[in-house]
Amino acid sequence: MADFYSICAGVQPVQGKTNGRIKKSGAGSAAFHTPAVLITIQEVQMIAEAVVATGPGQVGYRKVKIPDPGADDVVIRLVHSWISNGTEGSFIRGERIGGDIPWRDGEPLPFPHVPGYQKVGVVEGVGKDVRDFREGDWVFGTISAVEGMFYATGGHVSPAVTHQSQVWKLPRPVSPLAVSGLVLTQVGCNCGMRPALQSGDRAVVIGDGLVGHWSAQTLAYRGARVMLVGRRQERLSLFETGDEGRRVNSRKDDPLTMAREWAPEGVQVLVDTVGSIAAVEAFYPVLRHDAHIVSAGFYGANGKIDIQAMRLRELTLHTPSGWSKARMDTTLDLIEKGVLKTEPLITHRFRAQDAVEAYSLILFPREPALGIVLDWQE
Repeated sequence: MADFYSICAGVQPVQGKTNGRIKKSGAGSAAFHTPAVLITIQEVQMIAEAVVATGPGQVGYRKVKIPDPGADDVVIRLVHSWISNGTEGSFIRGERIGGDIPWRDGEPLPFPHVPGYQKVGVVEGVGKDVRDFREGDWVFGTISAVEGMFYATGGHVSPAVTHQSQVWKLPRPVSPLAVSGLVLTQVGCNCGMRPALQSGDRAVVIGDGLVGHWSAQTLAYRGARVMLVGRRQERLSLFETGDEGRRVNSRKDDPLTMAREWAPEGVQVLVDTVGSIAAVEAFYPVLRHDAHIVSAGFYGANGKIDIQAMRLRELTLHTPSGWSKARMDTTLDLIEKGVLKTEPLITHRFRAQDAVEAYSLILFPREPALGIVLDWQE
């Protein structure tokens, strides 16, 4: 993932009072259920509720300071936010210092910080230079400004002062819950869209997590026959294989043997979502000449790969990271069309106030969990 805590580093909060920088406008679309109480701009306080990582493996729910909204900001009252299990988990464990940058000895630990980068909610107000959003709109937002934290931005915070470049208006037919994990869905979509393939080609996705599922869904949409490799049967069962796809539980079957039998003409695409160079290299013998590898896992300090070994088969390596407006737009469209399925992957929902319990499923697993959503409205 990109360094979601600094992607909007160019957005400078305007200090001082909010008068003159926030405008009110008409009501939003009636196609969405709007919470019964909308706070007017005059009532917006620069204190918010947020999930806060306070130390390695420690999470709380508390009030935080947020900056005054600026001319280009949108203020969002959250309804749902979707936890990114892998990325947020590794930040909270102190394994990263940036989106794709591992923490190293001697560096400060990134605490306290507000984790996350994806949520949906209702617009409460917009800055004077905002033209595409108005009060009452249902929107998706990425990172939002916070104060007094290790990082100047975070995700699980409400109300959320969010630069307009990081806000998307929701299409009327789409479920807000379905798009509350839009950034992570976009990562999977990006993995599935990058490699060159033709209809009927074989593609292997390593990892039965969220990114693995959405990568597999995207590859299948493009016409590939997809083998999803994982270790959790309850997760694998959520993947719709179609006539020629496969689910492989690596605890029961050898993925390489299964791939050889399933793809006698070779595998065209290999997507790694778990961050294992060894797993990638193990598949080299079944890859076609000119095959494509997509790396979406976090490798920490162990991300070195042998380019010369790749050269023997003229393999192409893709290293997707972060998000872009074009990719987010494409992903939102595919969710709306039903190509990318998100809600079936949600296994747990918690009140935002119960975030400690939600994160314990990630940090100290006690039961199977995949999609975990925080609900901010009673």
